[in-house]
This record gives sequence, C-alpha cells and structure tokens, in this order.
Amino acid sequence: MKILRIAALILSGIILSTIGCQKSELTPEVYLKKGKPDKTTEPDYILDQEPTPIQVYGVWHAGNDYCSWSTIRNIDEFDAKNNWIINRGDGIPSVNLVVLSFVNPMELLHNTTGNPIGGIPVGMTSAIVQYFKAEGIRVMLSIGGITYTDDWNAALEEDAWQLGLNAAAVARELGVGIEIDYEEARSPNLEGLQAFIDAYRSVHGYDATGTNHAARLTIDLAAGDRWLIDICQRATSEWLTTSDPVLDYANAMVPARQPSASGAIENWDEHIDGKPQYDPPISPLAPCKFTGALYLNDRKDIPECINFSSSLQLATSEYVTKIMPNGAGTTTGMLGFMFWAAECPSTRKVCATNCTDGVGAGSTEFNIPVPMPALRQE
Repeated sequence: MKILRIAALILSGIILSTIGCQKSELTPEVYLKKGKPDKTTEPDYILDQEPTPIQVYGVWHAGNDYCSWSTIRNIDEFDAKNNWIINRGDGIPSVNLVVLSFVNPMELLHNTTGNPIGGIPVGMTSAIVQYFKAEGIRVMLSIGGITYTDDWNAALEEDAWQLGLNAAAVARELGVGIEIDYEEARSPNLEGLQAFIDAYRSVHGYDATGTNHAARLTIDLAAGDRWLIDICQRATSEWLTTSDPVLDYANAMVPARQPSASGAIENWDEHIDGKPQYDPPISPLAPCKFTGALYLNDRKDIPECINFSSSLQLATSEYVTKIMPNGAGTTTGMLGFMFWAAECPSTRKVCATNCTDGVGAGSTEFNIPVPMPALRQE
C-alpha cells in the first residue's frame, strides 16, 4: 500500500508537453502499469443482456482560447464554430450537456475577473449559456482543471465555505450546474472540499429530478482508481452513494491521450470494482453514478469527431450500456459519455469545430434524449 501511494505521488508530477488546458496529466502506459489485466484472459466483468439507454452525452467546451474564456464572443462568430453542437444535421442537438471549462477558483472567490456574474471568466456570458440552453442543452461550469490546482488549494485554504457560496450564486444567476475539477493528487484538502460542497448544498440541495439546473453538482475523478486516490476514496464512500447522495455523479476523465477501447474499459471498470486492497479502500461506484470520457482532439482529426463507425464510443458502447454493478447500485449501465473538448483546448491539436459525423452521429445512433432526463439514482 505504501508503494502504491509513493507511486501515486510520483505520477502526479508527470506533465505533458502539450500546450493548452488538460483534464489529466498521466501518460497511459505509466497510468495503467500496475494491475493491468492479462490480455489473454477473458474480461472479469459481467454485461447485462439488454442495454440501458444513455442519459448523459456531453462535451467539455474549451472556447477558442485554450480554456481561458478571456474575451467576450460575438454570437454569430461563436455559432459558426459551434453550430454542430446545437444541430447534428436534423435540427436536433448533438449533445445534451455542455460544460464550459474552466473557472479559476481564486478568481471566483475574490471576484477578480471583471465579469459582473461573480468571478467567472468574462467570456462565460449569459448569452453563451443561453445559446445552448435555448436548444434544450443543459449547461455547467467547470471549476479548476490541472492548470488551476494550486488555485484550488489556495482558495480552499483561505475560505472554502465562501467559495461554495460564490459558486452557488453563479449557478443561480446563470441557471447552470457546477463541476468540481480538483486535480490535486499529492495531498488534497478534503475537509476544505467538504466545506465547499456543504456550502453549495446549503443553497442548492440535492435534486434527484434534475429540475433545478443549479442543483446539479458533479466531480471529476481520474480515468481509473490509480490517480486522485484520496479524492476518489472520499467521493465514492461519502458523496456518490446511491443511498444518501451528495453529488449527482462523477466523470471518469480522459487519460493523457486517447486510450484503446480495451484500455478505456479497464479504466472505467476500476470504478465499478473499487480498490478493496487500498488502505483505506476505494469503494465500488454504482454504474449510474459516473460517465466515461474520450477525446475529440488530436494532432489530426480523429474518429470521435469525424467518423462514428470507427469511434471508441461505438467500440465501448456495449460496456457502457450493459455493465452490471459490482458492489454498488442496482441498475446496469454507466450514465454515458463525455468528450474533451469542443473548440480549441490546445495549440498542438486540431480544434473541434464540426463533429457532426462523430458525436452528432453517435447522438442519432444512441437516441440521446434532449433535454437530459431525470438521471437514474440506483
């Protein structure tokens, strides 16, 4: 156990050379090194015979300036690069969720961005939010990302409760949910994060119906259970239970680059199984309490964006829709997919400005409901 924790500390310091905003910083070959299943054996997970419909099908949105959202966008210009999100070709949106990424926690705490809506980037305007919401797409704001890990630490240390209240105020003003993307692997401030969550929930209580968009509060976890270990332990044991939920669900983030289909499934299955051998253990996560993430961008166009028939979402869809619980939850199937990221998350990767033939085609194939329905709770 001590060896695993030391390894986690070392791995958390590995940084990719890619310039831009990221959801994860671990290289797949290192991230999956320990405990990787033998490729010659049969999978040790069990699939149901019938698929459960996908409920969450969304994109993180990086804007056109690598997640800074530092300029106010003209709506006509914004539409030219994002119309595929609200129209997959038949007038129906390609997704039912857009997560605007990222909000700096310290600027949210101190309201220093100049945005009249409480400390969020100036480019995250009500007009941008309404661009999506007018089409029935749910909108959330993501606080953090790997770039703002130190800011998360500082804000939680300074006044975690006020940070939660400020996030709740922004959510109420814009009619959006909030995503916690706190990527501190070494020594996360879990009590501060608990205070942030408690403060937020003091304003917007848990809403199983999903009617109150501002009550939607989610968290990002690593692709599997071997990074962000302390956060994952707390989240699965206390915040993401089906008996007494505090957070709505988690997103299993992308690794450093696009995994294989088997690699993605191995990651996600770690959440289903948990890590009973850890000390303290990581509890199993109910399938209805998380999504799996894939990339939209690389140095060239990739199937996730331009060719659904060759995509990983199609290759992994049987697992995502049929995986059975293994210690938590009663219903089969994960909540669905998230994609990183619309528009331009990196200077070294192509911008995703038209993924109609990838995500849009997947939306048609999976019959994604828009607006998002009330999520399964068990």
